[in-house]
Amino acid sequence: MIPKPVGFEKTTAWSRGPAKTQARLSVGPRAPRAGARAHKLSKGCRRAWSLAPPPAQSDMADIKNNPEYSSFFGVMGASSAMVFSAMGAAYGTAKSGTGIAAMSVMRPELIMKSIIPVVMAGIIAIYGLVVAVLIANSLTDGITLYRSFLQLGAGLSVGLSGLAAGFAIGIVGDAGVRGTAQQPRLFVGMILILIFAEVLGLYGLIVALILSTK
Repeated sequence: MIPKPVGFEKTTAWSRGPAKTQARLSVGPRAPRAGARAHKLSKGCRRAWSLAPPPAQSDMADIKNNPEYSSFFGVMGASSAMVFSAMGAAYGTAKSGTGIAAMSVMRPELIMKSIIPVVMAGIIAIYGLVVAVLIANSLTDGITLYRSFLQLGAGLSVGLSGLAAGFAIGIVGDAGVRGTAQQPRLFVGMILILIFAEVLGLYGLIVALILSTK
């Protein structure tokens, strides 16, 4: 066997050809290569990643049922209840007030008697206010998506019902007070029509209360 040179260390195996060896001067302990070090680091990271536990099913269910945007629908429900009801009440008040103003020129003594359509139109806004306050008080940071949809439905039901009732009260009140000024017997019929128009908003209030407290 060929003796190992002093001060050198063998780095490769002997070849089958002529006896040759690749040697280098050994100055100290061999430093690890950068590529090998990075490979070990990435291998350790992969091992740590594979050992990490998967997210629990309960956490995934909470994220699915309680998304960050779930409270948006509840807020929109409260806003819809107030906005649409106020729109209906405003139209009913303005339309009825126009008829009262035109009627009072000829019959000023009937002003207080003809103010009933304006009062009934204002009650519609109270319906929306009640539902909006109930929805706003039940809003929380971790509200579920199902709960927020219920609140949105409650707000839309009372808001749109109040809008329809306000339109009906305004049109009936305008024509009713003008006709009552010429024919007083129309007063009872006008009141009955206004009551049935007001009930439309009451129906929306009942449905909204059921949904908001469900």
